[in-house]
Amino acid sequence: MNIQYKITIITTAIFLVVVSFSLGVLSGKEMDGRSYSSAIPGGLLQGGSVSENVDFSPFWTAWNILHDKYVDPDKIKNEDKVWGAISGLAGSFDDPYTVFFPPREAEYFESEVRGNFGGIGIEIGVEDDILTVIAPLKGTPAERAGLLAGDKIVAVNATSTMDMTLDEAISLIRGEIGTPVDLTIVREGVKEPLEIRVMRDTINIPTIDTEKRANGVFVISLYNFSAGSPDLFRQGLREFVESGYDKLILDLRNNPGGYLEAAIDMASWFLPAGKVVVTEDFRNGGNDEIYRSRGYDIFNKNLKFVILLNKGSASASEILAAALREYDVVKLVGEKSFGKGSVQQLLDVTPNTSLKVTVAEWLTPNGNQISGKGLTPDYEVERTAKDYEKKLDPQMDKAVEILLDWK
Repeated sequence: MNIQYKITIITTAIFLVVVSFSLGVLSGKEMDGRSYSSAIPGGLLQGGSVSENVDFSPFWTAWNILHDKYVDPDKIKNEDKVWGAISGLAGSFDDPYTVFFPPREAEYFESEVRGNFGGIGIEIGVEDDILTVIAPLKGTPAERAGLLAGDKIVAVNATSTMDMTLDEAISLIRGEIGTPVDLTIVREGVKEPLEIRVMRDTINIPTIDTEKRANGVFVISLYNFSAGSPDLFRQGLREFVESGYDKLILDLRNNPGGYLEAAIDMASWFLPAGKVVVTEDFRNGGNDEIYRSRGYDIFNKNLKFVILLNKGSASASEILAAALREYDVVKLVGEKSFGKGSVQQLLDVTPNTSLKVTVAEWLTPNGNQISGKGLTPDYEVERTAKDYEKKLDPQMDKAVEILLDWK
């Protein structure tokens, strides 16, 4: 398949390279003087390879106990037992983004990355082992229902999300267009859990808005890093230049990321050619990939520039903001970003199952890790639920203040 995808709507914004991969299933072993291959479907014994340093006998002991002792051994198909074993193996890495997709889930996931589904318009991830809203996307049912970045989803349709994988939660939230999904939310500053019903719909995500404000302040609001966002961003910058303004705000709040190439292209408008924007760090001995500015670099040092971030700013948003700050191009205002700085590959296990695996992490130009840490703004300003209700925006107000006082 060899296609690079951006995952949107109700999953974390990550980058996927879909390639063919063959995984041999564990072969039968002798345990306690008995052969246990009789309990294992013969088709699952082919093509396997076992590390000499791993003792798989406990696995086969457990397999055989369940086969012999479970009250209804025929209730579960042998292949479903294997899918469960692989799911447990993936879960043992304690990484919410490393997940096995059995056939039905693989089909859902393929549909999702291609955009052929109904959803509610949120990006979700796992923060402190709790399912968390990274960002409600602009103009979607989630935003209209009042979901906020940082909301903790503790139940979906009354089913607890405790110990639920990210992709299991996604499969519960997505569904048929026009049907409701009930979310139980824990929100910072609110004592009791909130029950929020959201109607699923076709999700059409906007990319960019521009606004001329008073006092020479120009605002570009970027909602995602789609394949078309570099061209739209270039048009926004042209509007800024033609306006004669000298103060720029790039609003990346609730922008969950998208294509890496889009972030590199946008950074190139502000950085000389060859400057490192981000490094893809393969900890397992792979060759690190360094992504550099293309050197459009049209602005001089007199540019007054602020980027707005919040808990919903993730992935490509963090890559762009971190690079521009570390080269002293911009000041960051708002709340600490989400901290999504890892790279996943989607690998075929069988023709109808797949494994999504974290293979690398993003590092800023100064070598700082994004994953799990996020970016702390130069000026930390909270925007509370009450601010949203009253349509107040202290973060934007602070950004304007900084630009007007810029020396």
